Amino acid sequence: MQHARAITRKSASNLALAFILLPREKRDAMSALYAFCREIDDIADDESIPVETRRKQLAAWREDVGAACTGKPPRFCTNQDLQAFVVRYKLPFSLFDELIRGVEMDLDIKRYESFEDLEEYCYRVASVVGLLSIEIFGYQNATCRVYADHLGKALQLTNILRDVRTDGERGRIYLPLKELKAHGVPERDILECRYSDRFYALAQSVSARARKHYAAARESLPVEDRRSMVSAELMASVYWNLLRKLERQRFDVFGPHPTRLGKAQKLLLIARAWWRTFSGDVVPGYGT
Repeated sequence: MQHARAITRKSASNLALAFILLPREKRDAMSALYAFCREIDDIADDESIPVETRRKQLAAWREDVGAACTGKPPRFCTNQDLQAFVVRYKLPFSLFDELIRGVEMDLDIKRYESFEDLEEYCYRVASVVGLLSIEIFGYQNATCRVYADHLGKALQLTNILRDVRTDGERGRIYLPLKELKAHGVPERDILECRYSDRFYALAQSVSARARKHYAAARESLPVEDRRSMVSAELMASVYWNLLRKLERQRFDVFGPHPTRLGKAQKLLLIARAWWRTFSGDVVPGYGT
């Protein structure tokens, strides 16, 4: 597990933060899953490598995780770490395949016409991670899958709003083109980091969509599974507070540094998530 743990520690991501509330075995499983996600995402994003080379690399990862899922020895260290948890939690190859399909979209697609098109991407790169994660967390009610789907889309839309500048620097615009047209925002405004009242209105429309998914996740999580979903609920709370911070800043996301939560605020959210879970408080800290 040292390879997966090293990748997780190095990332210092919000996702890795949520593992702190898990018992050791599940924490290791999530570290291995996170390392897999990080590795394939880094391949897709490495624009110093030709697209066709990256496509072949991702195909190799698909084959290798397929080996891990069918009991064959994988070649890659990350998949070697992951294999024991694939077996223990019965993680299906179909979800890993769908996740790789999501990151492969970044090789070819730089724009999304509508929210419907964008949400296919969000499902593959975020909801699918949630669907894998809940198998590790453990659940009693199958409605947890609906919860994971909505929460993944909410988190990814929040990420998209935060990362408009960094994505634009790569020539990517994830905000739907229909929304840009509806609010009179030319693509060049985003690519050239020009903030305006029109962009604020555009970002509000995306935020409203994210809020609907947060609310749907909040409503669909079964009461009997709230304790096992403590890490997912912490993630929801962190990203919900990030979305609210973006809203307070009127989505002025074109500065040199992405909007983040401070360490003290994250520690407070961890404490609140722990308290809500183990005190029996069933009111989520997001989506209202």
